[in-house]
Amino acid sequence: MLGAAVLLSLLVACSSAPPPCEPGQGSFGRCTETAGERPQCTEMVLGYCQDVPYNTVMFPNIVGHQSRLETEISAEYLLLSVLHGLLNGECSPDLRLLGCSILAPRCQDSTLLKPCRSSCEIVRKSCAHAFEAIQMAWPYFLDCDRFFVGDEEGCYDPLSALRARQDVTFSSLSDGGHATILQFTYHSNAQMFNILKKTAAKCPHIAQTYSIGRSVEGKDLLVIEFSDNPGQHELLEPEIKLIGNMHGNEVLGRQLLIYLAQYLCSEYVLGNERIQTLINNTRIHLLPSMNPDGYELAASEVADSQDPENTNQEGHIYNGWTSGRANAQNIDLNRNFPDLTSIYYNRRRFRHFRSDHIPIPDSYWVNKVAPETYAVMKWIRAIPFVISASLHGGELVISYPFDFSRHPEEEKMFSPTPDEQIFKQLARTYADAHTTMSNNDTDRCGATFASKGGIINGALWYSFAGGMSDFNYLHSNCLELTVELGCDKFPAEEELYPEWRRNKEALLSFMESVHRGIKGVVKDRNGNGIKGAIISVKGIRHDITTAEGGDYWRLLNPGIHIVSATAKGYSRVMKRIRLPRNMQKVGQVDFVLEKVPLEPDLDYFNIPELDNYERFDPYNQFEQYSQRELGENGEERTDKPWWWTYFSQLGISSPTWLLRNY
Repeated sequence: MLGAAVLLSLLVACSSAPPPCEPGQGSFGRCTETAGERPQCTEMVLGYCQDVPYNTVMFPNIVGHQSRLETEISAEYLLLSVLHGLLNGECSPDLRLLGCSILAPRCQDSTLLKPCRSSCEIVRKSCAHAFEAIQMAWPYFLDCDRFFVGDEEGCYDPLSALRARQDVTFSSLSDGGHATILQFTYHSNAQMFNILKKTAAKCPHIAQTYSIGRSVEGKDLLVIEFSDNPGQHELLEPEIKLIGNMHGNEVLGRQLLIYLAQYLCSEYVLGNERIQTLINNTRIHLLPSMNPDGYELAASEVADSQDPENTNQEGHIYNGWTSGRANAQNIDLNRNFPDLTSIYYNRRRFRHFRSDHIPIPDSYWVNKVAPETYAVMKWIRAIPFVISASLHGGELVISYPFDFSRHPEEEKMFSPTPDEQIFKQLARTYADAHTTMSNNDTDRCGATFASKGGIINGALWYSFAGGMSDFNYLHSNCLELTVELGCDKFPAEEELYPEWRRNKEALLSFMESVHRGIKGVVKDRNGNGIKGAIISVKGIRHDITTAEGGDYWRLLNPGIHIVSATAKGYSRVMKRIRLPRNMQKVGQVDFVLEKVPLEPDLDYFNIPELDNYERFDPYNQFEQYSQRELGENGEERTDKPWWWTYFSQLGISSPTWLLRNY
């Protein structure tokens, strides 16, 4: 009986024994340490963690590696060693030091100290975009909730020494460290994505990034947007877009838009009133690269031309005018849009023919449509852009629609739009603000634009069909210019800073010019906005339509104008307005329309096939470009990314935790 009682007491004692320890818990008495797992403080000997702000570490570490050797051969430690290269230096050394605080945790007085959760959250907020840019998941061992602790638990900041050094550096460069230090070098596609996402993360209250689609080779067509309410169209706030790198070998516009994004963010934070006014009253969309595939080819050509073993330098210079111009399908994107200009010329003699919002003919979709073209067309249809600029290279001039000659056999023929005077004024705004474009003494690239003040009608320069600017004008409300930034399509890096200086004021002045003319809201008697109402100006045979909430923007030059508003099933209301030459802001002209009996639409009475504006991709053969392949459970499915070879060839356990949607 006594033996049974002793056995029972032993069983009770064993069943109530504390569980095995996790790293650093033994000193609190809440677990039992076995001889094999007893934590030990040792000197820091991990090569990639030598600059942490402490000298002794503890093993087992926070993720369970039992020794220094086990850590050194782990996928987690390998990731820390290659992060700088994978992310092109982004978030370095912050990520490495944060990882070291987990893999080589601080030991003090024989106790493991865990890093602060707040430090982890700051790094993740500013660096998550860098992982997204290379399709890598956030590393599990940097899970802020799982491996980091709060201040009340006695944590420490592993980045405190780094922050102190950075504060000293930035205090000598700017007020409070907010100013962005622009790097006037060329950026790869990955670096461009990182910069745009980092900029949006730095200014989340006024900026966000979004993709409008993918290139042939699967690269995101990434846009960064600036607004005081990013992600939403605000009533009476105009929208503008700037597009660079449509031709992959014309690269200066791409760089300027990257610099412009950083400049807008930092200057807004620093309190620049001009930039704050612009962003608070305008929604700005920047697409630095419409052709990222072509850029990679062009950049590789330039890299080859700098090879000292290359003996055919002239060949590379010549190829710089052609290599990378087209997309990966060898399609010139600025010839790939629907030719609505020919439709306009053929139908303009009809009395009731509308020269705006011309539908895309079904025959267009029979031809090869590039995914980049498809994405931009959907973008134009989705957002009520007012003005736009497409940045090119090869000349120093601003050209404006029409780009396609009104006579098919004339290569150089003045072919104005109904908004010729508005387009000229927009072009003058950019050219005059540029430091050399409108100067008659400026050396040109072989053409004779000096006498024209640096602007020209596109078809008078040279005629081509299928251009993006003509499409913007005839299919939407948007007025787009083509900005030729200079003779050299791929200028040397030392020219990037001078080019930024030449173009910065011009870019800002162009964006500000959207606040010219009139804006307003078209409502019914009950105060509801009327979408799709038509705004007409007497003497300008080109109408615009209202956006979702009934708001509109109509660029007009100073003078007296007769403006009318109407909509299907509503009356027509006309107003006489005067815009003085010294007017400093846009005028507001609202309309209230009355319901009337519906009558036949005479505008389309004789041309019924044009009443198909909503038809887009009718055969649904291009929709694939805007969709990502999905797995069985609706998640995105992807092949192994390019960086997977870093880990798969070393014989270590494959870090599937780095794969997104695995």
